[in-house]
Amino acid sequence: MTSDRAHGRDELRTIKVLPAPPGLGFPDAKQVMLIERHVTDRKTGKQSAVAVLAITNLTPRQADPETLLALVRGHWQIEVLHWPRDSATFREDAHKLKTTRARITATLRNLAINVLRLAGEPIAAGRQ
Repeated sequence: MTSDRAHGRDELRTIKVLPAPPGLGFPDAKQVMLIERHVTDRKTGKQSAVAVLAITNLTPRQADPETLLALVRGHWQIEVLHWPRDSATFREDAHKLKTTRARITATLRNLAINVLRLAGEPIAAGRQ
């Protein structure tokens, strides 16, 4: 279990880990886990909860529950960086550009996102 207080929220994360059952359909699966996240907005008191099921090929010796929770959380820190590009704002995943053009377009999107952030503008509104 971990708890954090940041960005005006209190977050409580728990993880339950079990050995992967035989016949799961993922031949390399070693462990299965349930991660629950409970968030309370300190300003409004609004509460939310999310449950995620996950599978890993890491053995208990390679990754205990604390390590698994940190790995999952680390993944979401990366996703947060990509979200403005993948969301409805830029819809990067829907583009079919290849090679050099795709790199140039990605660079321009990153530039636009960072300029808007530095200006203190919401990305979606600033793009309009």
